[in-house]
Amino acid sequence: MPAPELPRWPFAAMFVLFPLWWILGPGEAVWIVLAGVMVFYLVRRGGIEVPRGFGLWLLFLLWMLCSVIEIDSGGRLTGFIYRALLYATVTVIFVYVYNARETLTARYLAGVLSVFWIIVIVGGYVGLFFPLLAFNTPFGLVLPQSIASNELVQEMVRRRVTQYNPDAFAPLEPRPSAPFLYTNGWGNAYSVLTPFFVAYLIEVRRERRFWWLAALLPLSVIPAFLTLNRGMFIGIALALAYVGARALVRGHVRVLVTITVVAALAGMIFAVFPVADRLTDRLNSSPSTEDRASLYQETFERTLEAPVFGYGAPRPSESEGQPAAGTQGQVWMVLFSHGFLGLFFFLAWLVYVFLRTLRVRSPIDIAANTVLLVVIVQSTYYSILTTGLAVAMISAAVMLRPPVRMQTPEIAKELTV
Repeated sequence: MPAPELPRWPFAAMFVLFPLWWILGPGEAVWIVLAGVMVFYLVRRGGIEVPRGFGLWLLFLLWMLCSVIEIDSGGRLTGFIYRALLYATVTVIFVYVYNARETLTARYLAGVLSVFWIIVIVGGYVGLFFPLLAFNTPFGLVLPQSIASNELVQEMVRRRVTQYNPDAFAPLEPRPSAPFLYTNGWGNAYSVLTPFFVAYLIEVRRERRFWWLAALLPLSVIPAFLTLNRGMFIGIALALAYVGARALVRGHVRVLVTITVVAALAGMIFAVFPVADRLTDRLNSSPSTEDRASLYQETFERTLEAPVFGYGAPRPSESEGQPAAGTQGQVWMVLFSHGFLGLFFFLAWLVYVFLRTLRVRSPIDIAANTVLLVVIVQSTYYSILTTGLAVAMISAAVMLRPPVRMQTPEIAKELTV
């Protein structure tokens, strides 16, 4: 009797139903539950496979778990457990996608991530049209006060569609963030999902859906620009430059022309909307660049005092008014929380997959390879847990997995979204 196929629905529910999880309150925390469902289906089917090199990531997980010995308070232990569950979740997503190649085809994966991209864009427009919108979520009604008072949980209990602080010394215009907690989360998601959306457009270029999907691409630039998210700009520019360089090496003139047109269109939108003025105001009124540099230096120097396992979790900065040491970037969180070897295993896995898949040719695989490069760079200044890292693990799985071994008429039929 053949092993049952791994169903699509747990994967699709993570991304397609994300607005529901956000409105209810838990948001990405629901992915932990859905990852548990994936584990159930994997165990039931049996014959779980992983690719060569996956041991690097497993070594990171092991080292991360060992660093719990450095936790010194109940609050930090709660945060450690939550982050450990998120790391486990992205691991399960990788294994599930790697093994579900009969049902989660590359085209289907790109389609689901394209739906998620559309959700992100809609959230951006909600932030633009209703910048002060906020509401209490049902999540807060079921939590005990001791948990609901936590700062992170408070962000889940009361949702806002923009990142805005009217009490700041130099208040800036509200910046879209829905359906994430912070604008940086929105920018990271836009950066890593856009390559998959473009690849999906190529896949459906001969279908009717292509035209209305293609119309969304220039529309997406408006909320993207108005987030004033410098890290997102770097990620998108890096993706365009990388894909352009690949096209130049292979002599793909059409791709180069398309990138040039996209860049010109983006430049026109940049000129029409008040992006330049707002970005200048933000740069002049926000000392975030200097603050980050100081925080990164403190994070590195304090990690030298605990180089093996780090501190298990971020801790308050030694400088008044600064964010906690071990924040403001995934690389710095991993370094401070899990030590130098933990950071080595974390980055080694991402770099290994990126280098191993440099020769991919299909549009979706090229998008996945590009995403890994963007994630590696953005991890130095973004917290990519959970969305960015989840998309990176999906990218790795779709490129590393072998082709379907046995084709039946049902499997051979093209699966679409």
